Amino acid sequence: MTGTVITVAPTGAENTKADVPALPVTLDELVHTAKECEALGASIIHVHIRDADAQPTLDQARLRDTVAGLRAETDLIVQLSSGGAVTDPETARLAVLYAAPEMASCTMGTVNFGDGVFLNRWEFIVDLHTRMQDRGIVPEYEIFDLGQLATLERLLGKYGLPAGGHVHVDLVMGVPGGMPGTAAALVACEQAIRNLPTGTTFSATGIGRSTIPVMLASLSAGGHLRVGMEDTVTYAKGQPVESNMQLVARAAGFAQLAQRPPLTTAETRKLLGVPVR
Repeated sequence: MTGTVITVAPTGAENTKADVPALPVTLDELVHTAKECEALGASIIHVHIRDADAQPTLDQARLRDTVAGLRAETDLIVQLSSGGAVTDPETARLAVLYAAPEMASCTMGTVNFGDGVFLNRWEFIVDLHTRMQDRGIVPEYEIFDLGQLATLERLLGKYGLPAGGHVHVDLVMGVPGGMPGTAAALVACEQAIRNLPTGTTFSATGIGRSTIPVMLASLSAGGHLRVGMEDTVTYAKGQPVESNMQLVARAAGFAQLAQRPPLTTAETRKLLGVPVR
């Protein structure tokens, strides 16, 4: 792999605006962040949205406005989270697809998520996967633990390749309850990914203090990167993140050092099978 896909995950559903004042929670803040990060090398934006009180929401009108706003102001591939918050019901998570994103996340199993449980039943996974096939939405398969790669192998074997024909996974590492954010865990996943269809690609996300080890391990193993304030709000020990742009700039710098510079949005679309607008 000669280049690096950089995904920015700017908001998430866990951090609060009160605790993290720099967190982008309004549509204007999200668009501003997206434009900054695109200029530095991001090609995908992984989106969670907030309501008027800055609380996580899957409100359909807000989702549609967010997709439209990001598409109008950037060339980034818009990837909506179908995970929402751990308390969101399956019906609301499936309805995310009605907002017509270009990509959406599809998590491959249930995982303890801190003090909560992120529930992903097999039947729900199948429903989400097949609905995305029908709608031409390209999935990013989220993997929180090694066994979920076996679940993905089972899913593809029973229900076929995703929209676009290319399989791309994101290894979410360092969540309390999931796999650790270590090079050893990433290598184990990379070995399991070889059982997936030829050409499968992966990115990796290090939560909190595992951010830098996971970035370096992913680049050395031929993987791609996801960074953002959804996953970490500390740039270094005792130093809060100032903006998502700061995290994308660091990721882009590491990619350049690895002689795998950030891919453009057009290059990322071609790699992942996301149609040109």
